[in-house]
Amino acid sequence: MEGYEPPSYGEAMADVYDEWYADLTDVSATVAAVTRLAAGGRVLELGTGTGRLAIPLAEAGLDVSGIDVSPAMVARLRAKPGGDRVAVVVGDMARAEDLPPGPFAVVLVAFNTFFGLTTAQDQARCFAAVADRLAADGSFVVEGFVPDDELIEAGSRVEVRSLTAHRVVLTVSRHDAVAQRADGQFVELTEEGGVRLRPWSLRYAPPDELDAMAAAAGLVLAERWSAWDGTPFTASSAHHVSRYRRVGPGPA
Repeated sequence: MEGYEPPSYGEAMADVYDEWYADLTDVSATVAAVTRLAAGGRVLELGTGTGRLAIPLAEAGLDVSGIDVSPAMVARLRAKPGGDRVAVVVGDMARAEDLPPGPFAVVLVAFNTFFGLTTAQDQARCFAAVADRLAADGSFVVEGFVPDDELIEAGSRVEVRSLTAHRVVLTVSRHDAVAQRADGQFVELTEEGGVRLRPWSLRYAPPDELDAMAAAAGLVLAERWSAWDGTPFTASSAHHVSRYRRVGPGPA
């Protein structure tokens, strides 16, 4: 999408993110799973946003670091009660030099955030950067949707995201099945505020492609669920939570 930059989504969405995505996934199940995997070790969340997961993880007693490419998202996280417990930095999760120093027992990237890296090269670089930050027995946990035939059908779409007497939010999107890209805008229309555009862009990948990226970075798939509560992953699962582990020793 012309003019779209890595911070574009977060900068446009920070003011409504908590309202729009308050019930996105099961936070309690996520915290329980990460706590179990971390076993007292340090945790790094990629794409913290406004702290939907990072703050509850820290409140559970975990040592949590985070990174997000959007200054507006990071500012909102820091301003929240408990935000000071998260050692969050502004940076690009595909750039090894931007990631906080390891080692980490768990690195997680939740609910499609990994697909916000809009090229296969950046996604592969992210896997490599994370591998360098993992402890010897550490886990990289990636949550994402499983692309299906309806999603990957090429073309343009206009859909109603929400509709009230005073506000309409449309989702306008364009899909490229060859590039595995979906680009779009949330178009918010109100009488008081006029038109507000909130752009987004994804480069989606099926689980087997993520597995190949992991292998290239020296990681192997340890287990895959369809949700954070450990529900088994099947051929009909629409989402996955994939845990990768290191092969060999971690960083010194």
